This record gives sequence, structure tokens and C-alpha cells, in this order.
Amino acid sequence: MTLQVRGLTVTFTGSGRPVPAVRGISFDVAANEVLGIVGESGSGKSVTSLAISGLLPPEARVEGSIALDGVEITTLDAEALRQMRGRDVGMVFQDPTTTLNPVFPIGRQVIEGQVSHGQVPASQAHGRAVELLREVDIPDPEGRARQYPHQFSGGMRQRAVIAMAMSGRPRLKDTGAAVILITHDLGVVAEVADRVAVMYGGRIVESGPVAEIFKRPRHPYTVGLLRSIPRIDGVDQRLIPIIGQPPTPTRLPGGCTFHPRCTIGRERPQCQQEEPALRSVDDGSITDERSHASACHFPAEVSSLLNERAPATVAAAAKIEQVKPLLEVRDLQVFFPIKSSLLRRRIGWVRAVDGVNLTVRPGETVGLVGESGCGKTTTGRAIMGLIPKHGGSVVFDGQDITQLGRDAMRKVRRNLQYIFQDPYSSLNPIKTVGDIVAEPLRIHGLFDEMGGARWINELFELVGLSPSMIHRYPQEFSGGQRQRIGIARALALKPRLLILDEPVAALDVSIQAQVINLLQDLQRELQLAYLFIAHDLSVVRHISNRVTVMYLGRVVEESEAATLYATPVHPYTQSLMSAVPVPDPDARHQR
Repeated sequence: MTLQVRGLTVTFTGSGRPVPAVRGISFDVAANEVLGIVGESGSGKSVTSLAISGLLPPEARVEGSIALDGVEITTLDAEALRQMRGRDVGMVFQDPTTTLNPVFPIGRQVIEGQVSHGQVPASQAHGRAVELLREVDIPDPEGRARQYPHQFSGGMRQRAVIAMAMSGRPRLKDTGAAVILITHDLGVVAEVADRVAVMYGGRIVESGPVAEIFKRPRHPYTVGLLRSIPRIDGVDQRLIPIIGQPPTPTRLPGGCTFHPRCTIGRERPQCQQEEPALRSVDDGSITDERSHASACHFPAEVSSLLNERAPATVAAAAKIEQVKPLLEVRDLQVFFPIKSSLLRRRIGWVRAVDGVNLTVRPGETVGLVGESGCGKTTTGRAIMGLIPKHGGSVVFDGQDITQLGRDAMRKVRRNLQYIFQDPYSSLNPIKTVGDIVAEPLRIHGLFDEMGGARWINELFELVGLSPSMIHRYPQEFSGGQRQRIGIARALALKPRLLILDEPVAALDVSIQAQVINLLQDLQRELQLAYLFIAHDLSVVRHISNRVTVMYLGRVVEESEAATLYATPVHPYTQSLMSAVPVPDPDARHQR
């Protein structure tokens, strides 16, 4: 199975003005080869994958060639495309929540493609679905096949979507473990990819073998991505994000599209006026699809950027004085009922959180880590009072808040705020961002007392946004900007503790670096305490003072961050550490 893409352009025409999303890219993918495509949101990665799968909407004009084993995809009719997707191409989308139908059981959705294509008889569908869920390590696949998407954690939903893509045994799979890997996680790319294509502004700006890209990058954007990521094997220093925001396809800069954010070409007339071609870094010739190539006017100057150090260090593992804890969680339990499918009677319990103990002190960051489904998010939401507790207690600032009523809990939440994982779904789309940030003040009747519009303007400046933006709506902002708005909303009441639930998981690496730096700056300025819930152990290492590890609803290890990362004791912690992708292709041969 060979995929050949030549001169691919995708232009959206539905808005009345042509929007160039992909601008003339070419690459090959051979059998048993993994191509990693990386870049920030809006770079054209996902549009490229949709074009290959024949899933673009009618208003998308596709030009160039996409050939799968010699068959030209761009000329296939709808039925031929449907057969191709069922037989040859499987795709895993970024958001499993919107991929899965909320009204159908997981098992039915996993297997429905095979059933519709006649590959599996309806009588064998359930058994095959259970087999697929078992292949992607879903626990209790027999029982889980009958459950609905809302009963799965985010990670388990993603595994279900992977099982769905694997169901037809496609020869070309657009998944994290197959031929084309589209991601912003450079550690994963270093771990599994053979070659890498870096996209920016709808073009490939650098491509080549994975070792070359990571060891000898020749485009400033690639260097910016590499410097933005926290590393589990790195030193404690401030991250260096790429300045500015990625361009939108409707407002691409002239010349080199990266020059407004580039430390090399920002002031150079050639970079401002002339778009560089993708050329071999060895001899400057127009590249083929497999050599190391860069679309930069000054590739020889790029190597010096990778060794630049951040201007300030971060003492992420500094010890907090042994002061009285601000938050104490004691033997917390959260159980969910298991009901029979026929009579809906309770027949058992899911022990999502089963006896968790943890503390957070003023000015401290405690990382809460573990795999999807281990109970991290459930713990955070139970502490906040968003879901009922089955047992145990939560003490905040010396007050037991476990059994507080609605009004009393509202008063507690002045000092205890929650930041959700998804910046796209956590902001009300029908309100301006100024109203969204002001909402907690109005709910608590404190808008005028805390300074009204002046305080809202200060909050926007505090999180690095212009106060002139307060009259815009969430859909007018990027993911990183939306997460900053969520942080501003959480800070509106001047809380003492923030519970951050995967606050950077949905962000590009460069924007992630900006938000991590922002959170560290805010903590120092405002003396905030953080309970930082995440599965990314590299981010947790960078930001946390102490780390608590959860497995199957229980805490299995807790320690100072430096100690835990240097000498993990519990086998599960050791397993988590060994599985963390490192952005170094050489390291994957030693793991």
C-alpha cells in the first residue's frame, strides 16, 4: 500500500472569498512506514487528512493528485469513496466526544462499519465488537460494549474510536499507531515516526527523516516547536514559546508566512517579500519527497537557535514550607451505580474513587496523574462539589465542605475555582468573553464591589489579552486564547486554589508553553495553589512541587516531584515513566 500526494491544494469557496487551507504539498507514504505531520492549529494538517479520506465538504475545491496504490482518489464518486474508506482507509478523529453518537452503545458503533460493508454478519457483531475493545485495552470489554459514550472517560472514548478505525483492518490507517500520524506531540512523533513533515500556513516548511528533523532542524518554526515542549528528561527552566499566534488561512502574511514570528527573518526584506521554496538543505536543489528539505531563506542560521537558553529558570520543584494545608482530602469515595439493561435496577457499583487522600498547601502545585479512567477528573469534580461523594471528607481552609448545601458551597467557591480541559466547550458561545469573565462576579453579587469593568479589563491584561477584546465572542478566538479567557474567569473572584483539569491538553505545543508560563507567573504573583490534573507527565514534572499518582481509583504513590521522577517506587509509576515519549529519536531504541 503506497500513498502518493502531489501538488495538493485545498481551497474553501463557500464564504464568497477563496480560503487557501492547503497550498501545494507533496509527500509519499510507503507500506510499513510512519509519516508524522506536525504543526499548529490552522496549518492544514487535518484538512490534508480529510482530503486523503475523501471527507471534505462540497465547498472544498481539491486540486493536485492523491493516489492510493495507483488509484486516483480525487476522481472517485461517492460510492467508490465509501468502499475505499471501509476497505483501505481508517481514520481516528481528534475529538472522540463528537465522533461517537451519544444515543448508541459503544459496541454497536465500533462494529457498524463492518456490518454495513458486509464484512461481519449481524449475528457476530457483538462478539467482534468485544474483541476490538479488548485489542485496544478497554477493561471489561464485554460490559463496556453495552455502555454509552458518556459512561467512558475521554481516553477510553479515544480508544473506542481507534477500535472503530481498526475494525475493517484497513491497509492505510490515519491513527497514532499507523501510517500517517497527525499531531502536535513531538515526543510521540520521535517515538514512532520514520519521516516528518512540518506544516505552517498550509505548506510543508520542513521535511525529512525523523532523526534529521530533531537533531538538525533547518527551519525556525521547527526549532520553535522543539523549544516549546516540556521534557521529562529536561532541566527545570522556563519554556520558550513561539511569539505571536499562528496565521489564519484568510490572513496569510506576504513573503514567508512565518516571518512575523521568526527571530531570524522578522526584519529581513527578503523574508517579508519572497516566499521560499522547499529545497534540499544539502545542495539547495528543489527537493524530492524524501530528502531533508527546508522552506527557509537562511537555513544555515537555524541551528544556533536550538541551543538558546530561556532567560529565566523555573524552580518547579522548590519545597513549600510546611504550613497548614489549604485543601485536605480524606478517604474520598465516589461510586457510580451499575444498572441492569432491562429493568434498570442497580446491580453493582463502579468504584471510580475509592479512598483518596491528598493535600495542597498555599502556593503549592500538586500534580494528580494517572491513565484515563483512573479517577483523576472525578476526584477534582468531587472536591469542587460538582458530583456527589459517596464517602470521605473534603476540608478547605479548615472548613469541612463535604455536606454543605448549595448556598454555603457557593460561598466556598469564591476561593475554589475549576478550569476545564476543553477551552472550546467550556465557554458559552452566546455570550461575549467579557460577560463570561464577569459572570462569577455577578453570580456572587460582587461585580461593583470588586471594581466592575475596570477589574475585567485588568483580568484580561493579567492573562495576556487586550481589554479591547472583551466584546468579542468565543468563536473569534484561538484555542490558547480561549484557555486564557477560562483562566481569567477562574481568577475573577480572586480565589486561593485552582483545580486545573488537563488545562493544556487540547493546545498546540507553542500555545501550551505560553499557558504554562502564564500559570507559573500567576502563581508567583497571586500566591495561588494549584491541583493540576493531567496525564502528561512531562508537563506535570515541569510545573509541580509534589505529585500524586492514581490507579483504579486509589493513590498508589505520592512524593516530592524531584524524588518521584528520579526514583519512582511503585511499579505502576515506573510503568508510566517508562511510557512517556521523549522528543529524541535515539531514545526510542533504548526504552
